[in-house]
Amino acid sequence: MDWHEWHQAYDAPGSYLSRRLALVQRRIADALDEAPAGPLTAVSVCAGQGRDLIGVLARHPRGGDVRARLVELDERNVAVARRLAAGAGLEGVEVVAGDAAATDAYADLAPADLVLLCGVLGNITDADVRTTFDHCTRLCRPGGVLVWTRTRHYDTGVCDWLKERDFEALWVSGPDVPYGVGAHRYTGPGGPLARGRRMFTFVGYDVLRRPGPVPVVTPPPAAERRRGSGG
Repeated sequence: MDWHEWHQAYDAPGSYLSRRLALVQRRIADALDEAPAGPLTAVSVCAGQGRDLIGVLARHPRGGDVRARLVELDERNVAVARRLAAGAGLEGVEVVAGDAAATDAYADLAPADLVLLCGVLGNITDADVRTTFDHCTRLCRPGGVLVWTRTRHYDTGVCDWLKERDFEALWVSGPDVPYGVGAHRYTGPGGPLARGRRMFTFVGYDVLRRPGPVPVVTPPPAAERRRGSGG
């Protein structure tokens, strides 16, 4: 999968991705509308080109209040996200080229007011989804909002797994919408995010949909990661 080329579908009006993007951006805007006054923090895991968060911050009245970190493996997507943030004058947006699965990428910013898991859950195993949600209880501050996407989420345990971890559903798309989007508020006690942990291995939905066991994927060396993508 070429994750840079994949993003071109966002530019096609009426495409699956452009319609999903609109739903995600609405959830982000709602979270900003309801956030307390003062500085805010946000993190985006496997941020891609950052069109979801940057697109909202560029036009939202609270955009200048947000210090955000977007973590993405594909350096071409990183370059696009940096251009978008700079073009919108969003000095508080930092785009990092790196392994989005590593807790170290967020430890100094977490817990955040807003956490984005968009384009992640459908590309990792269910076991890793649950592990990632465990870490989200530290990525997201008490009272903060988690926005996520997962195609056909209603056929999975996503909402149940979040409820088990004290995430309260604010809005979740139904089975009539093929591009699943959800927003949950964290109501648990929170705590510091542990360093040196891996939340998931990005397998890819094409691999997950193949019959048979899912292969174990070893993260590539740093020198090779520049040729891959965090999705």
